[in-house]
Amino acid sequence: MKGTAHALALLLSLLGTSRYAIGQESNLPDYLSDRGTGIPMSSFGTYVTEHQLLVYPFFEYYLDNDIEYKPSEFGYGVDQDYRGKYRASEGLLFFGYGLTSDLAVEFEAAVITARLEKSPNDTSGQPMVLEESGLGDVEGQIRWRILRETITAPEVFTFFETVFPLQKDKDLIGTSDWEFKLGVGVIRGFSWGTMTLRIAAEYAREEKKVDTGEFALEYLRRLSPEWRLYTGLEVNQLDEATLITEIQWHFFRQGFLKANIGWGLTTNATDFAPEIGVMFAL
Repeated sequence: MKGTAHALALLLSLLGTSRYAIGQESNLPDYLSDRGTGIPMSSFGTYVTEHQLLVYPFFEYYLDNDIEYKPSEFGYGVDQDYRGKYRASEGLLFFGYGLTSDLAVEFEAAVITARLEKSPNDTSGQPMVLEESGLGDVEGQIRWRILRETITAPEVFTFFETVFPLQKDKDLIGTSDWEFKLGVGVIRGFSWGTMTLRIAAEYAREEKKVDTGEFALEYLRRLSPEWRLYTGLEVNQLDEATLITEIQWHFFRQGFLKANIGWGLTTNATDFAPEIGVMFAL
């Protein structure tokens, strides 16, 4: 009985919420109350502190009824744009680590199953349905906090991302050549929430050109010790605008549930992309 009581007490301590919510340090200034003192990571509304390891297994689904493609991209000759139907299921594993109080690294890898149904107007020799599965994007980032937020000035950070060319023989999934991204962001905390603005440029070696990679405006609000709300507008290459809404539930000391949905606002954005997983902080 004593052993059972001890195990139950340990479980209850691990499942504690209010004073154990990740990133909720005590005696913080108001402008850090939503996010704590950690370095911002690429995973929405997530921050890592010095010597902290983040592990995030998660699942994402993609539904797009008007994805743009060219049959020539798949080896079927016709160099003309069509709109097809795309579905994909992806399992991902994210790692983040705080090297110092201002420098962090992260790594993410995916396995994916994708399906493209071609347009009824497509008269090329492309099959009616293309399906592929296997290794998806594999990428790493370095993230550096240049300036910390103060009462009078925002936080400034930068990041560099590399996507590795590990799928040279796939058309629907993975990345066939090196891709790089360099970005910068600013964060400012207010009494009504925390705003983040970030921009980035990217270079794809296969296309040999630099593009406007992304622009994002994000909002984070701690609703209670257990709950945080995130919403963001993300624009990629100027023509893919997505609204992301996420809820986070800090239900135990070393982890929290993340559940979000991406809503495509423009034709070239994915129509619907839900994501769910549990972030562990060790």
